[in-house]
Amino acid sequence: MRHKMAGNRLNWKWSHRKATVRDMAKATLIQERICTTKARAKETRKLVEKLITLGKKGTLADKRFAFAILCDHQLVSKLFNVIAPRFTKRAGGYTRIIPLPTPRKGDSAVMVFLELTEKEVVVVSKPKTKSAAKTESAKTAAPKTTGVQKSESKEEAPGEKKEHKEKATHEHEPESKKHIPQGKIKNQKFDGFTKMFRRKAPGE
Repeated sequence: MRHKMAGNRLNWKWSHRKATVRDMAKATLIQERICTTKARAKETRKLVEKLITLGKKGTLADKRFAFAILCDHQLVSKLFNVIAPRFTKRAGGYTRIIPLPTPRKGDSAVMVFLELTEKEVVVVSKPKTKSAAKTESAKTAAPKTTGVQKSESKEEAPGEKKEHKEKATHEHEPESKKHIPQGKIKNQKFDGFTKMFRRKAPGE
C-alpha cells in the first residue's frame, strides 16, 4: 500500500530528490523562469508555491522556516521583500507550466518552462532620433559668451583699436628698426656696397 507517499519519487533516493527539488526551487526564484522536464517541474512547483505563501505571511517564524529550506539569506530577503508582494492580490496559482513543442533528444522527455505568473516590470526607454541627437551635440559644441566680454567689446572706441594694432606691429619688429625711419634704413643697406667699390686714396 502507498500510504504517505504523495508525489513522484523520480526514481531517486530521498536525499537526492530533496536536494534536486530545492536547487530547482532556488533557480526558479532567482531566474523567475527555468526549463526542465515535466515531472521535475510538477514537483518543484509545490515547493515554490509553498515558499511564496510563507513570504506573503512575513512573520519571523516563516522567515526562519524559509531559510531552513533555501539556506540563503539574500534569496530569503528577495522572497519576502520583492517576490511575495507581487502576489498580494492572488490567492494561489503563483507559477505556471508551459510545455515545449519538441521533446528532449536522447530520451524523448517532455520539456516545459516553469515560471512565475507575476514578473518584474522592465521599462525600456525609446532610442533617441537623429535630429534630437544633433541638437544635443550642437548645444554642447556651441561656445558660451558671457555678458562681461560683450560689454568690454562695446566700450572700445575705434581709435583705440588702431593703437592696439600699431603696438602689436612694433613689438614684432627687430630692435634696429623700431626707432629708425625708413629712409635711413635704406641708406644703411647700400653703405656697405659703396665702401667696397670706392677707390681708395693713396694716403689710406
